[in-house]
Amino acid sequence: MIRRSWKTFLAGVLMTGGMSVSGTAFAGSAECCAPAPGMDCQQCEQIFSNASQDLTDQLASMSCCNESSCCAPTSVCAEAGCAEGCCSLDECGSGIEFGGWAQVGYHSGSTGLFNNNPDRVSLHQLWGYVEKAADGSCGLDFGFRADMMFGIDSEDTQAFGNNSGRWDFENGWDVEGDTEGYGFAMPQLYAEIASGDLSVIVGHFYTLLGYEVVTAPDNFFYSHAKTMYNSEAFTHTGALATYSASDDTSVYAGWTAGWDTGFDQFGDGSSFLGGVSTSVSDDATLTYITTAGVFGAIGEGYSHSIVLDVAVADDLNYVFQSDYLDTNDTAAAGAVASESYGINQYLFYTIDDTYSAGVRVEWWNIDGDDQFATTLGLNVKPMDNVVIRPEVRFDDATADSTIFGIDAIMSF
Repeated sequence: MIRRSWKTFLAGVLMTGGMSVSGTAFAGSAECCAPAPGMDCQQCEQIFSNASQDLTDQLASMSCCNESSCCAPTSVCAEAGCAEGCCSLDECGSGIEFGGWAQVGYHSGSTGLFNNNPDRVSLHQLWGYVEKAADGSCGLDFGFRADMMFGIDSEDTQAFGNNSGRWDFENGWDVEGDTEGYGFAMPQLYAEIASGDLSVIVGHFYTLLGYEVVTAPDNFFYSHAKTMYNSEAFTHTGALATYSASDDTSVYAGWTAGWDTGFDQFGDGSSFLGGVSTSVSDDATLTYITTAGVFGAIGEGYSHSIVLDVAVADDLNYVFQSDYLDTNDTAAAGAVASESYGINQYLFYTIDDTYSAGVRVEWWNIDGDDQFATTLGLNVKPMDNVVIRPEVRFDDATADSTIFGIDAIMSF
């Protein structure tokens, strides 16, 4: 959506009107004007056309200085002496976007990591969102985002780090009497402000930790890694700033009320969230994210996540991801120390536009206990907005050591 100030809009109206009048008044009429000696109607029409364009440019230049809604042509702003604060018509900020997806899946055994309803077809996520991204490239701009979902993933998507009865946690958002875990969740609701290379979001938002995420379309595999489920937060409530230091480097810093909270603070929850993401070469990106402080329901501690994403070839991608979490777990287990860390390695191969193959190898350690898992999977895209993800998971720490799973996601 192109943003215009009232002055630019008026200029466009006048230009359109002027062109229309000149075109209808002078074309095909012997009495179109009373030209001066030596001037025909075509020359007369050109004079009016030039005058309408000059008027448009003058009015546009009035709107390009010191206004975040500047959308005049760059050449016009340059002539007005304010090209530094002007954006071209095709660079103006975004409009409001609506979207979502539906995810339906089946798994033969419970992984304990989101997929907890074996031997049945379940609606995992029926998701909708509304968003206006703040675009600081044209000066000061504002935005927002809200996400709402329904399905069996709701219990793992709600703000379960809250006090009971706050926001969407144990507050009537679950389907009463349902034994499969169906319910609602609102994992994001935030406002955003941006200017130049800096943006800040305030509210309830997803974490920066890790490689895998809650939102189904953004993962290759149907199942989730142990580190993602056990050693990372899913959401936060607070404020987070992002600064684009260069085309290759982004810096993050913010405050949160602990882990997995939704407009609530469990105990003395107060922690730092931040890090950096940078391109270490043309084909590799390294991201380090950390949290430190009082996490709320899981006590006080420190965590970090490291992700190295490498494009080995045009059709081959490798990801190395490691998590570390150390807390005193005061709220949950009476000051019993809890330490976990792990390494996940992914390899993805794009066969063609329809088929992709992937493998994930996991090692996760919780208080000295090693656990291993390997997942083999395919992504099949019969249409641009549909993906089908069959997989086989081998996990030495679950009752079902071999689990088959398949899901389908339709985005809209």
